[in-house]
Amino acid sequence: MKIIETKDIAKRYIMGTEVVDALKSVSISINKGEYVAFMGPSGSGKSTLMNIIGCLDSPTGGTYILNDKDVSDMTENELAEIRNKEIGFVFQTFNLLPRISSLDNVALPLIYAGFGKSARTERAQKVLESVGLGERSLHRPNELSGGQRQRVAVARALVNNPSILLADEPTGNLDTKTSYEIMELFEEIHSKGNTIIMVTHEEDIAQYAHRIIRLRDGLVESDVQNPNPTNPREMARKLAAEQSE
Repeated sequence: MKIIETKDIAKRYIMGTEVVDALKSVSISINKGEYVAFMGPSGSGKSTLMNIIGCLDSPTGGTYILNDKDVSDMTENELAEIRNKEIGFVFQTFNLLPRISSLDNVALPLIYAGFGKSARTERAQKVLESVGLGERSLHRPNELSGGQRQRVAVARALVNNPSILLADEPTGNLDTKTSYEIMELFEEIHSKGNTIIMVTHEEDIAQYAHRIIRLRDGLVESDVQNPNPTNPREMARKLAAEQSE
């Protein structure tokens, strides 16, 4: 079942006298439950495509169908509603509010979704437990390690049961060991049937995905299934063995 379909998506930016075609004509479809990585050099259009798929931006041409809804020409309010219901975001910089607890950070999207306080707290706690941070729910972000902060960010992305988890350079600010742990968490999330789309410029991180779409100059350069996705548990074991030598 298709969850995402773009048909000849284009995005043009006009900056003074300069015209930049960030996306020229991109047609892709992604099925429910897929684990996809967008790759490409700087300026390839991968972040622009991610922003359009995440309803953070609108295309200047083409059509974008998300869960059977045409979101290409939606208003800002309609896009905000779609974002809150359909999409969970994980960012490189975590984007957590520093003065509130992990629990309150995770519960934040539920406020916009209209949940009462007790329902928010219960659901946020459950999701924090699912990412292995149930005992850290009252800690603020500055009391957590980088990997723990990213787990809180993942929990916040999952709290609304979104159709899609979008991750923009999710390991960009993490060391190697912690990157493996976050990739292991993504694999667990994917194994439960979630759709994951990840933007990364790191080849080794892209190899965890089951399908890799490479972009260059605003076009799809290649779109292939990954026959042997990296096993994060295996990588973590290898690293542990190397460090103990």
